[in-house]
Amino acid sequence: MKITSVLATVLVAVLVQVLLSRFTIADRWVFDLVLVGVIYAALQWGAVAGMLAGTIGGLLHDVLSGGIAGVGGLAKTVVGFAAGGIGSQLVVAKPQGRMLIVAAASLAHRFILVGLQAMIDQQWPAVSVTALVSETLINALIGFVAFQVTESLPGAVSRGRFSRRSSLSRRNW
Repeated sequence: MKITSVLATVLVAVLVQVLLSRFTIADRWVFDLVLVGVIYAALQWGAVAGMLAGTIGGLLHDVLSGGIAGVGGLAKTVVGFAAGGIGSQLVVAKPQGRMLIVAAASLAHRFILVGLQAMIDQQWPAVSVTALVSETLINALIGFVAFQVTESLPGAVSRGRFSRRSSLSRRNW
């Protein structure tokens, strides 16, 4: 596990979430980029990395969002550990499979949050089905793009380096 990579992933996800949070429109365009970052870390580096990313990302997200501190941290920790465990048991090499894990983790995260808030407040919070579906779809799409970019970026960089070399320095075997 690369702790610096996990921390960088979480901090970038939190920063982008804070920067883009003003674009959430009531219950229609809701997304959780911190959760996507946690699942990304879990699938890239394993269950322990997912648990660490979930704890740090969830607590930072709770503090910055003004909700009950610790609820999001616990939910993201559980989901990150589970996604890392599933990712290590199943060989999920394609971005489409990872997108499905992001979608399932988004639903599980929302249900854990609703359950924890119901236990704390002693009443069931209102859950909008359209917000739940839109958050799941947006998170899955963002996860798909994130995994696709990280898979194609090293090849694009090496192709760019190769094309910048002069023809005299290339080895023609």
